[in-house]
Amino acid sequence: MLKKNAGVKAGWVVTTALSVCSGVAWGATDPDPLTAAITGGKVDFDYRLRGEWVDQDGAAKDAEAYTGRLRLGYKTGDFHGFGAYVQMEHVDAFAGEDYNSTDNGKTQYPVVADPADTELNQAYLSYGGLPETDMKLGRQRLILDNARFVGNVGWRQNEQTFDAFTIQNKSLPDTVLTYAYLDRVQNITFDEVELSAHLFNAAYQLAPWAKLVGYAYLLDYDLDAGPTKDTQTLGLRAQGAVPVGSGKLLYTFEYAAQNDYGESDSTVDADYYLAELGGVVSGITIKLSREVLGGDGTYNFQTPLATKHAFNGWADKFLGDLIAGGRGLQDNFVTVSGSVMGVTLTAVAHDFKSDDGNLDYGTEWDLLATKKVTSNLSLTLKYADYQADDFATDTQKIWLMGEFKF
Repeated sequence: MLKKNAGVKAGWVVTTALSVCSGVAWGATDPDPLTAAITGGKVDFDYRLRGEWVDQDGAAKDAEAYTGRLRLGYKTGDFHGFGAYVQMEHVDAFAGEDYNSTDNGKTQYPVVADPADTELNQAYLSYGGLPETDMKLGRQRLILDNARFVGNVGWRQNEQTFDAFTIQNKSLPDTVLTYAYLDRVQNITFDEVELSAHLFNAAYQLAPWAKLVGYAYLLDYDLDAGPTKDTQTLGLRAQGAVPVGSGKLLYTFEYAAQNDYGESDSTVDADYYLAELGGVVSGITIKLSREVLGGDGTYNFQTPLATKHAFNGWADKFLGDLIAGGRGLQDNFVTVSGSVMGVTLTAVAHDFKSDDGNLDYGTEWDLLATKKVTSNLSLTLKYADYQADDFATDTQKIWLMGEFKF
């Protein structure tokens, strides 16, 4: 079930309550432990200003989006292992809205999925009183592994968070065990998606050069979500960096199988593959990668909780659950990155094909430059150029962004 976010009022209630508690405590000369925990916390502040320009064939007009995002949070101190965190998030659009935010009805423009709104981004209680164990209950950020299956979509102005219970345990040697129960997704367009999901993730550091991860992600959406929305995904991942002389050999191999679950039908049946080899020499990283979201012409492998923008090209041409009627995607790409005069540079070249039918979808160049000006301020320039063959339309995107946080 998809509905507009209703958490803003709750956020103001929580924030006001904390403010009142803090005000009372500040007036005390000898605060008790609970008051000390509430008032002895830490404020965090994050402001991000961004311009995004999109030229897309077939769109009536080019998009120009000028947006600002403010996050303001407060984390309490510890009280017998318990703590709390609350964070508000507000997105503004400046100079009009000459873009399709997915919420403003301006469909003559290409999509820039940064609607203006305010929400309670995070609000959770935590408990760390058990040995090597951390628990959280409430709205929270959740990122598993490289965010390919579960992530916060951190590139968008409004990040994705989850109403969830999570527990992480590190009591076994070199092992991190994570379980999460998700009740609701607060997505990037300020909408709520209701579901019942169980996420299991076990990571084991086999050696300094080898990390193994096994996972099971069971997603059960509301009954009106459609016959292919519920999924069961089981997977294995191996990655590491092997020292070779003064450099490193990099590798990642991953496989996952996705099948029907909950109310979905038997058409939900697809595989995922990732094979990546690379190296680091004299500060330059080069990687050759092949990622496959399998498809059979009816259904293709889906990752609805992922940070999708980080994968398959920054032009965001492959964000939909079903790609070209379920034909899936083969993404062969080369990544080169390094640093020049304190500026981190990255270039990625993609070649996209369908998994079913071997259609030439298109190619894409992605370029990124980031500079950390101070410990609090960073600047980013980013470019994506998708050239279509048998899928979608030619699209060019440019981003210029500054972010200040403490």
